[in-house]
Amino acid sequence: MLTSFSVLHTPPIPFCAFMTDDPEAIINYAADGAETKYGSALVTLVEIRGGAARALGAQMAVRGDGGYCGYVSGGCTEAAVAAEAIAAIGKGTDRYLRLGEGSQFFDIVLPCGGGITLAIHVVKDVKPLRQVLSALERRKRIALRYDPGTQTISAVKSQDKVAGTWNGPSFLRSYRPNLRLVLCGRGIELATTSRVALASEFEVLCFDQPSRGADTATIDQDTAIAVLYHDLDQELPWLKAALETKPFYIGALGSKRTHERRCAVLWALGYTHAQTDRIKAPIGMFGPTRDANALALSVVADVSQAYAVHQLH
Repeated sequence: MLTSFSVLHTPPIPFCAFMTDDPEAIINYAADGAETKYGSALVTLVEIRGGAARALGAQMAVRGDGGYCGYVSGGCTEAAVAAEAIAAIGKGTDRYLRLGEGSQFFDIVLPCGGGITLAIHVVKDVKPLRQVLSALERRKRIALRYDPGTQTISAVKSQDKVAGTWNGPSFLRSYRPNLRLVLCGRGIELATTSRVALASEFEVLCFDQPSRGADTATIDQDTAIAVLYHDLDQELPWLKAALETKPFYIGALGSKRTHERRCAVLWALGYTHAQTDRIKAPIGMFGPTRDANALALSVVADVSQAYAVHQLH
């Protein structure tokens, strides 16, 4: 729902409603705002000139009451962007905003020294946003197509390796489900790694009993599996489930010698060398660790790096 701010003496003062760069949270904030009397806008980074703090496709959601969330730069320009979006909501018309190099706003200098162009879309039809949210809830990939000429958005099939790109006259913003980390193990390693992963805004599923886990329905292409058992018999059901599906990361606790024994057991069960080569062991970025906190950081960092590479494929 759109409303005019002509009856107000001054436009609302922008304020950060909450800090996030989670695409799902940003889309939800824009969708909810569009259904209020204040209206909302979705701001998308569509061009980078030189360097930039964020990648193409970075987004903000701005409501007509001044609230906003998300980032299109390093945090130094977001309030100014929100003010422009509020003005666009008031007029009910989309607009482009150029900041940094080549911009008319000489007082806004980007720390990276480059320039960016933002597309501010006043949300008139909330259905495409709800379609994106529904797809992500079902862990399906999807995209929003923005057509500047008609000032419309539509939900379409995601086909791009990058989050944002121009496709002819339209800008395509692709979305993937949140990174899911399946943790299976026991004790302090499981508890600490879960805590660090949750702080990193992963979707975390924890299993401490093999008989209650190993469900392939929880594993998709945006899932990482970390096996934190100290016993091969306990970890085997999860390793088998991981190798029979397509998670982007499989990691297992233990030394290189332990991993050699692990592979031997899996080969005897009929798994190939190519399949066991998918297992990162010792798990994590730091290699073997003997401290639960270091292990947790190592696992979460390694999964994050692997996911960044995975997003390019």
